[in-house]
Amino acid sequence: MQLKHGEKTDKEDDSPVTVADYGAQALVAWSLRRAFPGQPLSLVAEEDAVDLREPSGAAMLDRITSLVNEALAIEHPQVARLSSAEVADLVDVGCSEGGGVGRHWVLDPIDGTRGFVGQRQYAVCLGLLQDGQVALGVLGCPNLPQYAITDADCDEGQAARSFSEESVGTIFAASKGQGAYAGPVFGGMPTQRIHCNDSLPPSQVRYMESFEKRHSNHGLALQIGAEIGVELPSLKLDSQAKYGALSRGDASIFMRFPDAAYREKIWDHCAGVAIIEEAGAVITDALGNPLDFSQGRFFPYLNGGIVAATPSMHRAIMAAIRKIRELEPKEE
Repeated sequence: MQLKHGEKTDKEDDSPVTVADYGAQALVAWSLRRAFPGQPLSLVAEEDAVDLREPSGAAMLDRITSLVNEALAIEHPQVARLSSAEVADLVDVGCSEGGGVGRHWVLDPIDGTRGFVGQRQYAVCLGLLQDGQVALGVLGCPNLPQYAITDADCDEGQAARSFSEESVGTIFAASKGQGAYAGPVFGGMPTQRIHCNDSLPPSQVRYMESFEKRHSNHGLALQIGAEIGVELPSLKLDSQAKYGALSRGDASIFMRFPDAAYREKIWDHCAGVAIIEEAGAVITDALGNPLDFSQGRFFPYLNGGIVAATPSMHRAIMAAIRKIRELEPKEE
């Protein structure tokens, strides 16, 4: 998808949001309501329609409404067209606060919006929490190849190069206790069972980190990698596509060490956690504690970051982090 003028804007935190983010959120909310009629729907999602309801957002809302109705006409031609007000209401379905009781869907409609805009990697991510525990997850990664990802697949503009290839576009799905699966993004629910690869020595493993340095301390990741014996350069890619790549063995490690003031949102990890855990990988905070999805829209303090890896690599990383922290100068 090539964005046109007026189809992207910036939020207060300087992160981009596009018609695709809003449109995907509206469509997922509509689909969940249709799938579970008469049931209360709690959806914790990234976007809201506050700006769209302002006079300055009218043109973008009209464009989103048009795109949503186009998509519905293809999949559900019998459905009446939605008004702009109805589309804005669907976006705002995602304003649930979540929590540790009951069932909450968790959505990032376009995870890695900068990657989406830059025609790199991005993902549509839907997870389900049951009483604060991750119960299932689905990742749609339209630019991720069905073969093992390479450096070239992470480059700026790679989507324009590979979009027409039949081997590009992967969907991942997992349900608690049922395993993780992958398949073509337009092939229905995936059926190929996948597992992380925990058989490689440190010198042969690849680790992944965010494409943009603003999202993580790449220097610390490099230091940890050197400590555990990693020799290959990192794969830098956007979004929870990293979780998909880890779950099928493309890489063995994902490390994320954001600025101390940054608050991690649950929609940036929920679906991916379901996938990697069912594929045999481990994910914790930087001290080895499980991620706590029961505290609402944001995680509580994560002790400096998030580490996802194969079991042996996760143990090695935890030991390396402890060693590095012990060597840090102590404050007087």
